[in-house]
Amino acid sequence: MDNLPLIHRDISWLSFNYRVLQEAKDPAVPLLERLKFLAIYSSNLDEFFRIRVAGIRKLKKVGKKTKAQLDFDPSAVLKEVHRIVNLQQEEFSKIYEQQIVPELRKHHIHILRRLDLNEEQKVFVENYFHNNLLPFVMPVLLVKRRIRPFLANANLYLAIHLRQKKKPLSESEYALVKIPTDQLPRFIKLPSSSDRQNLILLDDIVRHSVSWLFPGYDIQDTYSIKLTRDAELYIDDEYSGDLVQKIKSSLQKRQVGPASRFVFDRDMPGHLVNYLQDTFDLGKNDMLPEGRYHNNFDFFKFPDFGMTHLKYKPLPPLHHPGLHDAENPFDVIRKKDQLLHFPYHSYHSVVNFFEKAAEDPAVTHIKVIQYRVARHSRILESLINAVTHGKQVSAFVEIKARFDEAANLEWGEKLEKAGVRVHYSFPGVKVHSKLALVRRIENEQPVLYSYLGTGNFHEETAKVYSDFGIFTADQRLTTEVSNVFSFLENIIPPKQEFEHLLVGKFNLRPALYRLIDNEIAAAKRKRPAKMILKINSLEDKGIIAKLYEASQAGVKIQLIIRGICCLVPGLKRFSENIEVISIVDRFLEHSRVLLFYNGGDERIFLSSADWMERNLSYRIETTFPVYDPDLKSEIKALLDLQLNDNVKARIIDRYDKNEYRRANTDIPVRTQLETYFYFKRKSDKA
Repeated sequence: MDNLPLIHRDISWLSFNYRVLQEAKDPAVPLLERLKFLAIYSSNLDEFFRIRVAGIRKLKKVGKKTKAQLDFDPSAVLKEVHRIVNLQQEEFSKIYEQQIVPELRKHHIHILRRLDLNEEQKVFVENYFHNNLLPFVMPVLLVKRRIRPFLANANLYLAIHLRQKKKPLSESEYALVKIPTDQLPRFIKLPSSSDRQNLILLDDIVRHSVSWLFPGYDIQDTYSIKLTRDAELYIDDEYSGDLVQKIKSSLQKRQVGPASRFVFDRDMPGHLVNYLQDTFDLGKNDMLPEGRYHNNFDFFKFPDFGMTHLKYKPLPPLHHPGLHDAENPFDVIRKKDQLLHFPYHSYHSVVNFFEKAAEDPAVTHIKVIQYRVARHSRILESLINAVTHGKQVSAFVEIKARFDEAANLEWGEKLEKAGVRVHYSFPGVKVHSKLALVRRIENEQPVLYSYLGTGNFHEETAKVYSDFGIFTADQRLTTEVSNVFSFLENIIPPKQEFEHLLVGKFNLRPALYRLIDNEIAAAKRKRPAKMILKINSLEDKGIIAKLYEASQAGVKIQLIIRGICCLVPGLKRFSENIEVISIVDRFLEHSRVLLFYNGGDERIFLSSADWMERNLSYRIETTFPVYDPDLKSEIKALLDLQLNDNVKARIIDRYDKNEYRRANTDIPVRTQLETYFYFKRKSDKA
């Protein structure tokens, strides 16, 4: 596998984030949605530097023996990351300044700078500064060889070049002022005439008013800066103590981690860049130029002024015909497996299931895995309610869910206080399965009901993440779901091997190899062989080698991959039979769907797992078969829509151009809209 053609995962991730930037660039996307894609791009990049780039920087410092074991050169990858990010940031600035800002003006929305203000607006800005900002701005004069001020993670600051008024020819001096976006809105509405809306960024209010903070100085210029800090907790498999306490302690350190990126206005003069680099003891690789403004994820909060025509047309979530308001969802599920596809279906069906289970006298047990969960979760509130109704309730809380650790700890403590049996993460294993199990007494016999999903039990993300969920009473599945929970609660491997579920750390990887090998064997016998695989990320070398082997044998492979794709399609002798597309649109493509031709008796699986080494080998993931023929037909129809997308699908190839795939047809196929109307037609018929 050492000679496999591969794209480095972090370079591939940057290519994915560029697809997000393409949405901001696309004039067919509604204007305020384009701003939102700028926010998503910026938020993604911030996390990328806090986790991935911070990790690469640590690898640069390891010993020669450790470096020799790596399959890449950390310095070379870091250099390429910076090159790509710099190019993308330049494009980001052009999209914002040359496309979006002029378009906003056409709709009478004006983002003003300090020199654009009229007298009335100047008075407003000065009053706003004195009344609102003054307690938070914290001016600091920088003096060499003194203790350097601490830059809070992802906070905005103005770096100021100034000179003493009494000594106009004196040496330059420098200062910092915090821009308190953690305390106040980033976008401030200014006095406006009736036919226009005027805004100013908080940054520019501080710029306008900064001279009051430094009496006795002439302000030469101001430039914005931001420091991003390493956010990895570095809690690895070797840790064997109290994991909850370890994570609580590590969370306190996250905001003071070492620098992973120092961004600054690319117009900043060299003498100020050098001074800041020296003052904060930053390396050359720490310094990344951006535009005038940073923390562009604040565009999530850009005011819409009620201009709904500048947003996507609403697609109200549809009621699932059997489950949405079912008084007894168990009757519906017992008759037939039920498939939900969010956000096209309302998530209320899932919430309703838990709320009914909590109060149903026949229900004795409820179990659930919590990976990421809404801050105000009706599902977890229903678990607490279930305890008051005498149920035995248990929840496995994954406290290593990155950036949700604190929220999960908080919910875990709340559930424990209410009487829920809470099981936490244990060293060496991360639990990413999306499972629930309910035990109910029917005709004096216990019956199990399960929910198996590709996405989290999260009422908010279910509005924007595209995911599948299946409710089932099929004993082949519910019995094995019960075995997964037994393992999580007792940390004892199941006595019987999994036969139907493919479970990470147990049989997931070998089962996937067997499924692929089955297609290879068919192709070698000159029989039809194909796979359609929809996943978020493809990075695992073993799986990629197996896919290359399948392609060489003649298996037709169609991949739909939203994010990382380390496989290189279309290479002679390796991947001539592999095509890859990626779809980025208004909803986040998050579901994982696997279809294997299997000699015509197609096998379809849904999964919580992406095809990355950590998911296949080190996490508890669940890939589950779809047995119901009607549901299989439905999922196939939805896969066909994805494969025929000619509006939002990009071609993934060795050239990394992210070109849109355009078909020779006048009929546009935009997967997400077509999927919504597919379900709407079904709903209307029900």
